Amino acid sequence: MGEMVEFPSNGHTSAGYLATPSSGRGPGVIVIQEYWGLVEHIRDVCDRFAADGFVALAPDLYHGTTVSLREPDEAGKQLMALQLDVAAREMLGAARWLADSERTAGDEVGITGFCLGGALALHAASLSEVFGAVVPFYPYLPYFKATGQPQTDYTRIRGAVLGHFASNDGAYTKEQVQELETQLRDAGLIVELFWYEGADHAFFNDDRPEVYKPEAAQLAWDRTVAFFRTHLATTAAPV
Repeated sequence: MGEMVEFPSNGHTSAGYLATPSSGRGPGVIVIQEYWGLVEHIRDVCDRFAADGFVALAPDLYHGTTVSLREPDEAGKQLMALQLDVAAREMLGAARWLADSERTAGDEVGITGFCLGGALALHAASLSEVFGAVVPFYPYLPYFKATGQPQTDYTRIRGAVLGHFASNDGAYTKEQVQELETQLRDAGLIVELFWYEGADHAFFNDDRPEVYKPEAAQLAWDRTVAFFRTHLATTAAPV
């Protein structure tokens, strides 16, 4: 269903995986990887969006490098080595390319991401009004402090925000999520944050049976699709 494409990014060319619905056109969604890279799971998420009527693009922020699920230490090294300014340019380049594409309905796109990608999705949404909605899944909120990178100014986000959080997750604390929610609401944004009781970090990833929680994953997906349909410029009809 999908294909690798190239798009301009700050004077350079970047690559990503693009999935298009059978209709050939729909609202655009940027999908941001976990710290494993642009692995099969992320490509499958793009394909799932396409099956639900969206045009989905996952930029390859590791530039061809992927990490096995059996090598979390190596994935952690990739996460720490990621240059935020470069990743930001690539996410924005992907979003602008997708928003301008003939495949994409509407002038805005959505953005979603998982773990590291959840934090990066929020960061990208703070940098441009091209994002009409942002949906972080269990975002690694301490990422910016842990890597010494600039903190995200959440008050600069202009799109609606839907967040998915797991009760058994160590990637953030309830206090950090509450602080995030306060900043978003104080900025006047539409905010919907959900906690999934009994769920672990990466509960949406069906390639990780040790943490995958099917009922929570399906609920989070249904909420995400409905949210994007509501807040992006053109409604995507089920295929």
